Amino acid sequence: MKAAVLLSLLPLAIAAPAAEPLEKRASPTVIAPSPGATVVGKSVLGVETFNGIPFAKPPTGNLRLKPPQPLTSSVGKVDGSQIPKACPQFFFSLDESNFPTNLLGVILNTPLFQTVTNAGEDCLTINVQRPAGTTSASKLPVLFWIFGGGFELGSTQMYDGSSLVTSSILEGKPIVFVAVNYRVGGFGFLAGKEILKDGSANLGLLDQRLGLKWVADNIAAFGGDPDKVTIWGESSGAISVADQMLLYDGDNTYKGKPLFRGGIMNSGSIVPADPVDGLKGQEIYDLVVSNAGCSSSPDTLACLRSKDYTTFLNAVNNVPGILSYNSVSLSYLPRPDGTALTASPDALVRAGKYTKVPFIIGDQEDEGTLFGLFTPNLTTTQDVTQYLSTIFFPFAPKSTLQGLVATYQTTIEDGSPFRTLLLNNWYPQFKRISAIIGDITFTLSRRIFLETTTAVFPDVPSWSYLATYDYGTPILGTFHGSDLLQVFYGVLPNNAAKSIRAYYLSFVYNLDPNVGSGQSNWPRWSSGKQLKQFGALANSFVKDDFRDDSAQFLRENLEEFYI
Repeated sequence: MKAAVLLSLLPLAIAAPAAEPLEKRASPTVIAPSPGATVVGKSVLGVETFNGIPFAKPPTGNLRLKPPQPLTSSVGKVDGSQIPKACPQFFFSLDESNFPTNLLGVILNTPLFQTVTNAGEDCLTINVQRPAGTTSASKLPVLFWIFGGGFELGSTQMYDGSSLVTSSILEGKPIVFVAVNYRVGGFGFLAGKEILKDGSANLGLLDQRLGLKWVADNIAAFGGDPDKVTIWGESSGAISVADQMLLYDGDNTYKGKPLFRGGIMNSGSIVPADPVDGLKGQEIYDLVVSNAGCSSSPDTLACLRSKDYTTFLNAVNNVPGILSYNSVSLSYLPRPDGTALTASPDALVRAGKYTKVPFIIGDQEDEGTLFGLFTPNLTTTQDVTQYLSTIFFPFAPKSTLQGLVATYQTTIEDGSPFRTLLLNNWYPQFKRISAIIGDITFTLSRRIFLETTTAVFPDVPSWSYLATYDYGTPILGTFHGSDLLQVFYGVLPNNAAKSIRAYYLSFVYNLDPNVGSGQSNWPRWSSGKQLKQFGALANSFVKDDFRDDSAQFLRENLEEFYI
Protein backbone atom coordinates (compact mmCIF):
# COMPACT_ATOMS: atom_id res chain seq x y z
CA MET A 1 0.00 0.00 0.00
CA LYS A 2 2.86 2.35 0.80
CA ALA A 3 4.20 1.79 -2.71
CA ALA A 4 0.85 2.67 -4.22
CA VAL A 5 0.65 5.87 -2.22
CA LEU A 6 4.14 6.93 -3.23
CA LEU A 7 3.53 6.15 -6.88
CA SER A 8 0.19 7.95 -6.93
CA LEU A 9 1.79 11.09 -5.53
CA LEU A 10 4.87 10.92 -7.77
CA PRO A 11 3.57 13.54 -10.22
CA LEU A 12 3.28 15.94 -7.29
CA ALA A 13 6.92 15.41 -6.43
CA ILE A 14 8.03 15.75 -10.02
CA ALA A 15 6.02 18.91 -10.50
CA ALA A 16 7.20 20.50 -7.27
CA PRO A 17 8.54 23.98 -7.94
CA ALA A 18 12.31 24.19 -8.15
CA ALA A 19 14.62 27.16 -8.12
CA GLU A 20 14.98 27.85 -11.82
CA PRO A 21 17.00 30.70 -13.24
CA LEU A 22 14.66 33.02 -15.09
CA GLU A 23 15.98 34.43 -18.30
CA LYS A 24 16.74 38.12 -17.94
CA ARG A 25 14.25 39.53 -20.36
CA ALA A 26 10.92 41.32 -20.23
CA SER A 27 8.12 39.10 -19.02
CA PRO A 28 6.08 37.77 -21.97
CA THR A 29 2.65 39.37 -22.06
CA VAL A 30 -0.43 38.37 -24.04
CA ILE A 31 -3.78 40.10 -24.29
CA ALA A 32 -6.49 37.44 -24.47
CA PRO A 33 -9.52 38.92 -26.23
CA SER A 34 -12.47 36.99 -24.78
CA PRO A 35 -13.67 38.24 -22.41
CA GLY A 36 -10.47 40.22 -21.90
CA ALA A 37 -7.32 39.51 -19.89
CA THR A 38 -3.78 40.81 -19.88
CA VAL A 39 -1.71 37.75 -19.01
CA VAL A 40 1.87 38.27 -17.83
CA GLY A 41 3.88 35.06 -17.90
CA LYS A 42 7.45 33.92 -17.41
CA SER A 43 10.18 32.63 -19.71
CA VAL A 44 12.42 29.76 -18.63
CA LEU A 45 14.90 27.93 -20.86
CA GLY A 46 13.17 28.74 -24.11
CA VAL A 47 9.60 28.11 -22.96
CA GLU A 48 7.09 30.83 -22.13
CA THR A 49 4.51 29.92 -19.50
CA PHE A 50 1.18 31.56 -18.71
CA ASN A 51 -0.43 29.87 -15.71
CA GLY A 52 -3.77 30.21 -13.98
CA ILE A 53 -5.78 32.04 -16.63
CA PRO A 54 -9.48 32.08 -15.57
CA PHE A 55 -11.91 30.65 -18.11
CA ALA A 56 -15.09 30.55 -15.99
CA LYS A 57 -16.72 32.31 -13.10
CA PRO A 58 -15.64 30.92 -9.72
CA PRO A 59 -17.86 27.87 -8.97
CA THR A 60 -18.47 28.98 -5.39
CA GLY A 61 -21.52 29.87 -3.34
CA ASN A 62 -24.66 29.38 -5.40
CA LEU A 63 -22.50 28.27 -8.34
CA ARG A 64 -21.14 25.28 -6.39
CA LEU A 65 -22.45 22.09 -8.01
CA LYS A 66 -23.59 24.10 -11.02
CA PRO A 67 -22.43 23.93 -14.66
CA PRO A 68 -19.51 26.28 -15.33
CA GLN A 69 -20.51 29.81 -16.23
CA PRO A 70 -18.54 31.65 -18.94
CA LEU A 71 -16.84 34.87 -17.97
CA THR A 72 -18.83 37.90 -19.10
CA SER A 73 -16.47 40.73 -18.18
CA SER A 74 -12.77 41.39 -18.36
CA VAL A 75 -10.62 39.80 -15.65
CA GLY A 76 -7.96 42.50 -16.01
CA LYS A 77 -4.34 41.62 -15.35
CA VAL A 78 -3.44 37.98 -14.66
CA ASP A 79 -0.12 37.02 -13.05
CA GLY A 80 0.64 33.92 -15.08
CA SER A 81 4.01 33.30 -13.47
CA GLN A 82 2.65 31.59 -10.34
CA ILE A 83 1.62 28.02 -9.57
CA PRO A 84 -2.10 27.71 -10.41
CA LYS A 85 -4.65 26.75 -7.78
CA ALA A 86 -5.86 23.15 -7.84
CA CYS A 87 -9.50 22.19 -7.53
CA PRO A 88 -10.37 20.49 -4.20
CA GLN A 89 -8.67 17.11 -4.01
CA PHE A 90 -9.89 13.68 -2.86
CA PHE A 91 -6.60 12.03 -1.91
CA PHE A 92 -7.88 9.45 0.59
CA SER A 93 -11.32 8.58 1.90
CA LEU A 94 -12.19 9.70 5.43
CA ASP A 95 -14.19 6.50 5.91
CA GLU A 96 -12.90 4.75 9.04
CA SER A 97 -13.08 1.39 7.25
CA ASN A 98 -10.11 2.58 5.18
CA PHE A 99 -7.73 2.72 8.16
CA PRO A 100 -4.91 3.80 8.15
CA THR A 101 -5.18 5.83 4.92
CA ASN A 102 -8.28 7.57 6.27
CA LEU A 103 -5.98 9.29 8.77
CA LEU A 104 -4.03 10.72 5.86
CA GLY A 105 -7.33 11.85 4.40
CA VAL A 106 -8.16 13.73 7.60
CA ILE A 107 -4.81 15.53 7.41
CA LEU A 108 -5.03 16.27 3.69
CA ASN A 109 -8.55 17.67 4.05
CA THR A 110 -7.61 20.25 6.66
CA PRO A 111 -7.79 23.90 5.57
CA LEU A 112 -4.06 24.21 6.32
CA PHE A 113 -3.06 21.40 3.97
CA GLN A 114 -5.50 22.51 1.26
CA THR A 115 -3.82 25.92 1.50
CA VAL A 116 -0.33 24.39 1.39
CA THR A 117 -1.26 22.42 -1.74
CA ASN A 118 -2.91 25.56 -3.13
CA ALA A 119 -6.32 23.93 -3.56
CA GLY A 120 -9.73 25.56 -3.43
CA GLU A 121 -13.03 25.99 -5.23
CA ASP A 122 -12.02 29.01 -7.32
CA CYS A 123 -9.94 26.81 -9.59
CA LEU A 124 -11.27 26.91 -13.15
CA THR A 125 -8.16 28.11 -14.94
CA ILE A 126 -6.03 27.21 -17.92
CA ASN A 127 -2.26 27.07 -18.43
CA VAL A 128 -0.65 27.92 -21.76
CA GLN A 129 2.97 27.15 -22.67
CA ARG A 130 4.69 27.97 -25.94
CA PRO A 131 8.16 28.29 -27.49
CA ALA A 132 9.85 31.57 -26.63
CA GLY A 133 9.40 34.06 -29.43
CA THR A 134 6.01 32.75 -30.49
CA THR A 135 3.66 35.48 -31.68
CA SER A 136 0.03 35.73 -32.63
CA ALA A 137 1.09 35.16 -36.23
CA SER A 138 2.74 31.79 -35.50
CA LYS A 139 -0.43 29.65 -35.72
CA LEU A 140 1.14 26.60 -34.07
CA PRO A 141 -0.85 23.39 -33.53
CA VAL A 142 -2.31 23.06 -30.02
CA LEU A 143 -2.00 20.08 -27.68
CA PHE A 144 -4.77 20.29 -25.07
CA TRP A 145 -3.97 18.20 -21.97
CA ILE A 146 -6.62 16.68 -19.66
CA PHE A 147 -5.03 15.29 -16.50
CA GLY A 148 -5.96 11.99 -14.87
CA GLY A 149 -6.51 10.93 -11.27
CA GLY A 150 -9.58 8.73 -11.20
CA PHE A 151 -11.90 11.76 -11.44
CA GLU A 152 -10.97 12.31 -7.77
CA LEU A 153 -7.63 14.10 -7.76
CA GLY A 154 -5.18 15.89 -10.05
CA SER A 155 -4.66 19.41 -11.30
CA THR A 156 -2.71 21.43 -13.83
CA GLN A 157 -0.14 22.35 -11.18
CA MET A 158 1.08 18.74 -11.41
CA TYR A 159 1.76 18.90 -15.16
CA ASP A 160 4.36 21.30 -16.44
CA GLY A 161 4.47 20.89 -20.20
CA SER A 162 7.88 22.56 -20.64
CA SER A 163 9.69 19.39 -21.67
CA LEU A 164 7.01 18.61 -24.25
CA VAL A 165 7.31 22.07 -25.75
CA THR A 166 11.11 21.74 -25.78
CA SER A 167 10.84 18.35 -27.50
CA SER A 168 8.50 19.83 -30.08
CA ILE A 169 11.08 22.52 -30.86
CA LEU A 170 13.86 19.96 -31.21
CA GLU A 171 11.65 17.81 -33.47
CA GLY A 172 10.98 20.81 -35.69
CA LYS A 173 7.28 20.66 -34.83
CA PRO A 174 6.75 23.42 -32.26
CA ILE A 175 3.44 23.34 -30.43
CA VAL A 176 1.39 25.36 -27.98
CA PHE A 177 0.64 23.26 -24.90
CA VAL A 178 -2.57 23.90 -22.97
CA ALA A 179 -3.66 22.27 -19.69
CA VAL A 180 -7.15 22.68 -18.27
CA ASN A 181 -8.27 22.51 -14.66
CA TYR A 182 -11.61 20.85 -14.01
CA ARG A 183 -13.56 19.95 -10.90
CA VAL A 184 -12.95 16.45 -9.53
CA GLY A 185 -14.48 14.27 -6.83
CA GLY A 186 -17.79 15.36 -5.35
CA PHE A 187 -17.26 18.91 -6.59
CA GLY A 188 -17.26 17.77 -10.22
CA PHE A 189 -18.96 14.39 -10.50
CA LEU A 190 -21.61 14.08 -7.80
CA ALA A 191 -24.60 12.08 -9.06
CA GLY A 192 -28.15 11.48 -7.84
CA LYS A 193 -31.70 12.29 -8.92
CA GLU A 194 -31.45 15.73 -7.32
CA ILE A 195 -28.37 16.51 -9.40
CA LEU A 196 -30.10 15.26 -12.55
CA LYS A 197 -33.21 17.37 -11.93
CA ASP A 198 -31.04 20.43 -11.37
CA GLY A 199 -29.15 19.91 -14.65
CA SER A 200 -25.87 19.76 -12.77
CA ALA A 201 -24.36 16.41 -13.73
CA ASN A 202 -20.92 15.73 -15.16
CA LEU A 203 -19.63 19.16 -14.19
CA GLY A 204 -16.00 18.16 -14.69
CA LEU A 205 -16.68 17.26 -18.32
CA LEU A 206 -18.51 20.56 -18.81
CA ASP A 207 -15.52 22.39 -17.30
CA GLN A 208 -13.28 20.72 -19.87
CA ARG A 209 -15.67 21.66 -22.68
CA LEU A 210 -15.77 25.30 -21.58
CA GLY A 211 -11.96 25.23 -21.47
CA LEU A 212 -11.95 24.10 -25.09
CA LYS A 213 -14.23 26.99 -25.96
CA TRP A 214 -11.80 29.38 -24.25
CA VAL A 215 -9.07 27.94 -26.47
CA ALA A 216 -11.20 28.53 -29.55
CA ASP A 217 -11.71 32.16 -28.53
CA ASN A 218 -8.24 33.01 -27.24
CA ILE A 219 -5.45 30.67 -28.28
CA ALA A 220 -4.68 32.60 -31.46
CA ALA A 221 -3.48 35.49 -29.30
CA PHE A 222 -0.91 33.09 -27.80
CA GLY A 223 0.25 31.91 -31.22
CA GLY A 224 -1.86 28.78 -31.40
CA ASP A 225 -4.12 27.67 -34.25
CA PRO A 226 -7.69 27.09 -32.98
CA ASP A 227 -8.35 24.94 -36.06
CA LYS A 228 -5.57 22.50 -35.13
CA VAL A 229 -6.38 21.34 -31.60
CA THR A 230 -5.63 17.80 -30.44
CA ILE A 231 -7.00 16.68 -27.08
CA TRP A 232 -4.83 14.33 -25.03
CA GLY A 233 -5.32 12.68 -21.66
CA GLU A 234 -4.07 9.91 -19.38
CA SER A 235 -6.20 7.56 -17.25
CA SER A 236 -9.39 9.45 -16.35
CA GLY A 237 -8.02 12.17 -18.63
CA ALA A 238 -8.08 9.65 -21.48
CA ILE A 239 -11.60 8.61 -20.49
CA SER A 240 -12.41 12.33 -20.60
CA VAL A 241 -11.03 12.54 -24.15
CA ALA A 242 -13.40 9.74 -25.13
CA ASP A 243 -16.24 11.49 -23.33
CA GLN A 244 -15.47 14.76 -25.12
CA MET A 245 -15.90 12.80 -28.35
CA LEU A 246 -19.26 11.54 -27.02
CA LEU A 247 -20.71 14.73 -25.52
CA TYR A 248 -23.88 15.99 -27.16
CA ASP A 249 -23.96 12.85 -29.32
CA GLY A 250 -20.67 13.79 -30.95
CA ASP A 251 -21.34 17.46 -31.63
CA ASN A 252 -18.05 19.20 -30.83
CA THR A 253 -18.78 22.40 -32.73
CA TYR A 254 -18.64 25.92 -31.33
CA LYS A 255 -19.44 28.97 -33.39
CA GLY A 256 -19.69 26.71 -36.40
CA LYS A 257 -16.24 25.12 -36.04
CA PRO A 258 -15.00 21.93 -34.37
CA LEU A 259 -13.30 22.41 -31.01
CA PHE A 260 -10.76 19.67 -31.73
CA ARG A 261 -9.66 17.61 -34.70
CA GLY A 262 -7.91 14.62 -33.09
CA GLY A 263 -7.59 12.71 -29.83
CA ILE A 264 -4.94 10.79 -27.92
CA MET A 265 -5.94 8.43 -25.12
CA ASN A 266 -3.31 6.96 -22.80
CA SER A 267 -4.87 4.26 -20.60
CA GLY A 268 -8.56 4.93 -20.92
CA SER A 269 -11.52 4.96 -23.29
CA ILE A 270 -15.14 4.04 -22.62
CA VAL A 271 -16.46 3.29 -19.13
CA PRO A 272 -19.93 1.71 -19.32
CA ALA A 273 -21.91 3.36 -16.56
CA ASP A 274 -25.34 3.44 -14.94
CA PRO A 275 -27.23 6.76 -15.20
CA VAL A 276 -26.82 9.74 -12.91
CA ASP A 277 -29.98 8.82 -11.02
CA GLY A 278 -29.11 5.13 -10.80
CA LEU A 279 -28.72 3.23 -7.54
CA LYS A 280 -24.94 3.66 -7.17
CA GLY A 281 -25.00 7.39 -7.88
CA GLN A 282 -27.95 7.92 -5.55
CA GLU A 283 -26.29 5.95 -2.79
CA ILE A 284 -23.24 8.22 -2.92
CA TYR A 285 -25.39 11.38 -3.05
CA ASP A 286 -27.41 10.29 -0.01
CA LEU A 287 -24.20 9.51 1.87
CA VAL A 288 -22.77 12.95 1.09
CA VAL A 289 -26.02 14.59 2.20
CA SER A 290 -25.88 12.68 5.46
CA ASN A 291 -22.20 13.51 5.98
CA ALA A 292 -22.98 17.21 5.49
CA GLY A 293 -25.86 17.18 7.95
CA CYS A 294 -28.40 17.95 5.23
CA SER A 295 -30.66 14.90 5.47
CA SER A 296 -33.51 16.77 7.13
CA SER A 297 -33.40 19.68 4.68
CA PRO A 298 -36.36 20.06 2.30
CA ASP A 299 -33.85 20.93 -0.44
CA THR A 300 -30.74 18.82 0.12
CA LEU A 301 -28.89 20.22 -2.90
CA ALA A 302 -29.39 23.79 -1.75
CA CYS A 303 -28.20 22.69 1.67
CA LEU A 304 -24.99 21.27 0.19
CA ARG A 305 -24.39 24.55 -1.62
CA SER A 306 -24.82 26.49 1.60
CA LYS A 307 -22.21 24.58 3.60
CA ASP A 308 -18.81 26.08 4.26
CA TYR A 309 -15.93 24.77 2.19
CA THR A 310 -14.40 22.45 4.80
CA THR A 311 -17.74 20.89 5.76
CA PHE A 312 -18.60 20.18 2.15
CA LEU A 313 -15.09 18.92 1.38
CA ASN A 314 -15.24 16.47 4.28
CA ALA A 315 -18.73 15.37 3.27
CA VAL A 316 -17.84 14.50 -0.32
CA ASN A 317 -14.54 12.87 0.71
CA ASN A 318 -16.11 10.57 3.31
CA VAL A 319 -17.01 7.98 0.67
CA PRO A 320 -14.99 5.13 -0.87
CA GLY A 321 -11.95 6.46 -2.77
CA ILE A 322 -9.70 5.17 -5.53
CA LEU A 323 -6.68 4.72 -3.24
CA SER A 324 -8.50 2.13 -1.16
CA TYR A 325 -10.02 -1.34 -1.19
CA ASN A 326 -12.65 -0.08 -3.67
CA SER A 327 -9.93 0.94 -6.17
CA VAL A 328 -11.44 1.83 -9.56
CA SER A 329 -15.01 1.13 -8.50
CA LEU A 330 -15.29 4.89 -8.39
CA SER A 331 -17.66 6.91 -6.27
CA TYR A 332 -17.40 9.79 -8.73
CA LEU A 333 -17.25 9.40 -12.51
CA PRO A 334 -19.11 10.53 -15.63
CA ARG A 335 -22.59 9.03 -15.85
CA PRO A 336 -25.31 9.33 -18.51
CA ASP A 337 -27.44 12.39 -17.83
CA GLY A 338 -29.64 12.43 -20.93
CA THR A 339 -28.36 15.84 -22.03
CA ALA A 340 -24.59 16.18 -22.33
CA LEU A 341 -23.83 12.46 -22.05
CA THR A 342 -27.06 11.11 -23.44
CA ALA A 343 -26.40 7.39 -22.83
CA SER A 344 -23.74 5.03 -21.56
CA PRO A 345 -20.51 5.51 -23.55
CA ASP A 346 -20.57 1.99 -25.00
CA ALA A 347 -24.11 2.53 -26.31
CA LEU A 348 -23.20 5.89 -27.85
CA VAL A 349 -20.23 4.39 -29.67
CA ARG A 350 -22.33 1.51 -31.02
CA ALA A 351 -24.88 4.06 -32.27
CA GLY A 352 -22.18 6.12 -33.97
CA LYS A 353 -22.94 9.12 -31.77
CA TYR A 354 -19.41 10.41 -31.36
CA THR A 355 -17.05 12.87 -33.02
CA LYS A 356 -15.44 11.30 -36.06
CA VAL A 357 -11.82 12.35 -35.60
CA PRO A 358 -8.58 10.36 -35.94
CA PHE A 359 -7.23 9.07 -32.65
CA ILE A 360 -4.42 7.20 -30.94
CA ILE A 361 -5.21 4.93 -28.01
CA GLY A 362 -3.19 2.50 -25.95
CA ASP A 363 -2.35 0.97 -22.61
CA GLN A 364 0.39 0.06 -20.21
CA GLU A 365 0.92 -3.71 -20.15
CA ASP A 366 0.08 -4.01 -16.44
CA GLU A 367 -2.72 -1.50 -15.88
CA GLY A 368 -4.16 -3.26 -12.83
CA THR A 369 -1.17 -3.93 -10.58
CA LEU A 370 -1.26 -0.57 -8.85
CA PHE A 371 -4.87 -1.19 -7.82
CA GLY A 372 -4.23 -4.80 -6.88
CA LEU A 373 -2.03 -3.61 -4.04
CA PHE A 374 -5.13 -2.72 -2.02
CA THR A 375 -6.75 -6.19 -1.88
CA PRO A 376 -4.30 -8.50 -0.09
CA ASN A 377 -7.12 -10.46 1.59
CA LEU A 378 -8.04 -12.23 -1.69
CA THR A 379 -6.73 -15.78 -1.44
CA THR A 380 -9.06 -17.85 -3.64
CA THR A 381 -10.94 -17.42 -6.90
CA GLN A 382 -14.12 -17.44 -4.82
CA ASP A 383 -12.75 -14.43 -2.95
CA VAL A 384 -12.12 -12.68 -6.26
CA THR A 385 -15.67 -13.35 -7.43
CA GLN A 386 -17.11 -12.13 -4.15
CA TYR A 387 -14.95 -8.99 -4.27
CA LEU A 388 -16.15 -8.16 -7.78
CA SER A 389 -19.74 -8.79 -6.72
CA THR A 390 -19.57 -6.72 -3.55
CA ILE A 391 -17.43 -3.80 -4.68
CA PHE A 392 -17.84 -3.50 -8.44
CA PHE A 393 -20.95 -5.20 -9.84
CA PRO A 394 -23.52 -5.89 -7.10
CA PHE A 395 -26.33 -6.30 -9.64
CA ALA A 396 -24.53 -8.73 -11.93
CA PRO A 397 -25.47 -12.42 -11.57
CA LYS A 398 -22.87 -14.27 -9.51
CA SER A 399 -22.64 -16.84 -12.29
CA THR A 400 -21.58 -14.13 -14.74
CA LEU A 401 -18.80 -12.96 -12.45
CA GLN A 402 -17.69 -16.55 -11.91
CA GLY A 403 -17.57 -16.97 -15.67
CA LEU A 404 -15.37 -13.92 -16.07
CA VAL A 405 -12.96 -15.03 -13.34
CA ALA A 406 -12.78 -18.48 -14.93
CA THR A 407 -11.35 -16.99 -18.12
CA TYR A 408 -8.25 -16.05 -16.12
CA GLN A 409 -7.30 -19.68 -15.81
CA THR A 410 -3.80 -19.48 -14.36
CA THR A 411 -1.80 -16.64 -12.88
CA ILE A 412 1.21 -17.94 -14.81
CA GLU A 413 -0.39 -17.16 -18.19
CA ASP A 414 -3.18 -14.73 -17.33
CA GLY A 415 -1.76 -12.91 -14.31
CA SER A 416 -0.38 -9.38 -14.16
CA PRO A 417 2.41 -8.37 -14.26
CA PHE A 418 2.19 -10.40 -17.43
CA ARG A 419 4.92 -12.63 -18.85
CA THR A 420 6.49 -13.15 -15.41
CA LEU A 421 5.49 -16.81 -14.87
CA LEU A 422 5.58 -17.65 -11.15
CA LEU A 423 7.13 -14.35 -10.11
CA ASN A 424 5.48 -11.28 -8.57
CA ASN A 425 2.39 -12.96 -7.14
CA TRP A 426 2.52 -10.76 -4.04
CA TYR A 427 -0.42 -12.56 -2.45
CA PRO A 428 -2.38 -15.60 -3.71
CA GLN A 429 -4.77 -13.70 -6.01
CA PHE A 430 -2.72 -10.57 -6.71
CA LYS A 431 -1.88 -11.37 -10.32
CA ARG A 432 -5.40 -12.52 -11.12
CA ILE A 433 -7.27 -9.54 -9.66
CA SER A 434 -4.68 -7.16 -11.15
CA ALA A 435 -5.26 -8.66 -14.58
CA ILE A 436 -9.05 -8.51 -14.27
CA ILE A 437 -9.16 -4.91 -13.04
CA GLY A 438 -6.68 -3.79 -15.69
CA ASP A 439 -8.56 -5.53 -18.49
CA ILE A 440 -12.07 -4.43 -17.54
CA THR A 441 -11.13 -0.83 -16.93
CA PHE A 442 -8.47 -0.27 -19.57
CA THR A 443 -6.95 -2.93 -21.82
CA LEU A 444 -9.81 -5.04 -23.09
CA SER A 445 -12.29 -2.17 -22.98
CA ARG A 446 -9.86 -0.39 -25.35
CA ARG A 447 -10.02 -3.36 -27.73
CA ILE A 448 -13.81 -3.41 -27.64
CA PHE A 449 -13.85 0.35 -28.24
CA LEU A 450 -11.59 -0.06 -31.29
CA GLU A 451 -13.62 -2.96 -32.65
CA THR A 452 -16.79 -0.91 -32.40
CA THR A 453 -15.43 2.34 -33.85
CA THR A 454 -13.80 0.45 -36.72
CA ALA A 455 -17.08 -1.30 -37.52
CA VAL A 456 -19.22 1.85 -37.24
CA PHE A 457 -16.94 4.28 -39.10
CA PRO A 458 -14.21 2.25 -40.83
CA ASP A 459 -12.81 5.27 -42.68
CA VAL A 460 -11.85 7.13 -39.48
CA PRO A 461 -8.21 6.20 -38.79
CA SER A 462 -6.96 4.99 -35.44
CA TRP A 463 -3.68 3.66 -34.09
CA SER A 464 -3.13 1.62 -30.95
CA TYR A 465 -0.20 0.62 -28.75
CA LEU A 466 0.91 -1.45 -25.77
CA ALA A 467 3.66 -0.04 -23.54
CA THR A 468 6.07 -2.62 -22.07
CA TYR A 469 9.07 -0.40 -21.33
CA ASP A 470 8.99 -1.06 -17.57
CA TYR A 471 8.93 -4.86 -17.92
CA GLY A 472 10.78 -6.39 -15.01
CA THR A 473 9.73 -3.85 -12.40
CA PRO A 474 9.04 -6.02 -9.32
CA ILE A 475 5.36 -6.52 -8.45
CA LEU A 476 4.13 -3.68 -10.70
CA GLY A 477 5.54 -4.33 -14.18
CA THR A 478 4.68 -1.56 -16.65
CA PHE A 479 2.10 -0.14 -14.29
CA HIS A 480 -0.75 2.31 -14.69
CA GLY A 481 0.58 5.85 -14.73
CA SER A 482 4.16 4.92 -15.61
CA ASP A 483 3.65 6.63 -18.97
CA LEU A 484 3.59 9.95 -17.14
CA LEU A 485 7.28 9.45 -16.38
CA GLN A 486 8.23 8.26 -19.86
CA VAL A 487 5.96 10.19 -22.18
CA PHE A 488 4.75 13.32 -20.39
CA TYR A 489 7.78 14.22 -18.31
CA GLY A 490 10.38 12.44 -20.44
CA VAL A 491 12.29 11.55 -17.26
CA LEU A 492 13.98 8.56 -18.91
CA PRO A 493 15.24 9.65 -22.34
CA ASN A 494 15.11 6.14 -23.79
CA ASN A 495 13.63 4.68 -26.95
CA ALA A 496 10.09 4.76 -25.58
CA ALA A 497 10.12 8.43 -24.65
CA LYS A 498 11.77 9.49 -27.88
CA SER A 499 9.67 7.45 -30.27
CA ILE A 500 6.30 8.04 -28.60
CA ARG A 501 6.86 11.78 -28.50
CA ALA A 502 7.91 11.73 -32.15
CA TYR A 503 4.74 9.86 -33.14
CA TYR A 504 2.52 12.10 -31.03
CA LEU A 505 3.97 15.32 -32.40
CA SER A 506 3.55 14.05 -35.96
CA PHE A 507 -0.05 13.24 -35.13
CA VAL A 508 -0.64 16.72 -33.68
CA TYR A 509 0.74 18.22 -36.88
CA ASN A 510 -0.60 15.83 -39.51
CA LEU A 511 -3.32 13.67 -37.87
CA ASP A 512 -1.08 10.73 -38.74
CA PRO A 513 1.71 9.58 -36.41
CA ASN A 514 3.81 8.41 -39.32
CA VAL A 515 4.07 11.58 -41.39
CA GLY A 516 7.41 13.20 -40.64
CA SER A 517 8.03 11.20 -37.45
CA GLY A 518 11.33 9.70 -38.53
CA GLN A 519 10.15 6.44 -36.95
CA SER A 520 9.19 3.07 -38.41
CA ASN A 521 5.71 2.75 -39.88
CA TRP A 522 2.86 2.40 -37.40
CA PRO A 523 -0.07 0.72 -39.23
CA ARG A 524 -3.62 1.66 -38.48
CA TRP A 525 -5.29 -0.69 -36.02
CA SER A 526 -7.83 -1.69 -38.66
CA SER A 527 -4.97 -3.05 -40.77
CA GLY A 528 -4.27 -6.37 -39.10
CA LYS A 529 -5.24 -5.31 -35.56
CA GLN A 530 -1.64 -4.90 -34.49
CA LEU A 531 -0.42 -2.90 -31.52
CA LYS A 532 2.78 -0.90 -31.60
CA GLN A 533 4.72 -2.30 -28.66
CA PHE A 534 6.88 0.37 -27.08
CA GLY A 535 9.87 -1.09 -25.27
CA ALA A 536 12.68 0.60 -23.39
CA LEU A 537 15.27 -0.26 -26.06
CA ALA A 538 13.24 -0.93 -29.21
CA ASN A 539 9.73 -1.09 -30.62
CA SER A 540 7.96 -4.07 -32.12
CA PHE A 541 4.45 -5.29 -32.87
CA VAL A 542 2.06 -7.54 -30.99
CA LYS A 543 -1.23 -8.93 -32.22
CA ASP A 544 -4.20 -7.48 -30.34
CA ASP A 545 -5.70 -10.88 -29.54
CA PHE A 546 -4.20 -11.78 -26.17
CA ARG A 547 -6.67 -12.97 -23.51
CA ASP A 548 -9.31 -13.14 -26.19
CA ASP A 549 -11.47 -15.54 -24.17
CA SER A 550 -11.80 -12.81 -21.53
CA ALA A 551 -12.48 -10.19 -24.19
CA GLN A 552 -15.17 -12.35 -25.78
CA PHE A 553 -16.81 -12.86 -22.39
CA LEU A 554 -16.90 -9.11 -21.82
CA ARG A 555 -18.34 -8.48 -25.30
CA GLU A 556 -21.15 -10.95 -24.67
CA ASN A 557 -21.97 -9.65 -21.19
CA LEU A 558 -21.09 -5.96 -21.41
CA GLU A 559 -24.31 -4.67 -19.88
CA GLU A 560 -23.64 -6.69 -16.74
CA PHE A 561 -20.45 -4.72 -16.16
CA TYR A 562 -21.83 -1.21 -15.84
CA ILE A 563 -20.29 0.79 -12.99
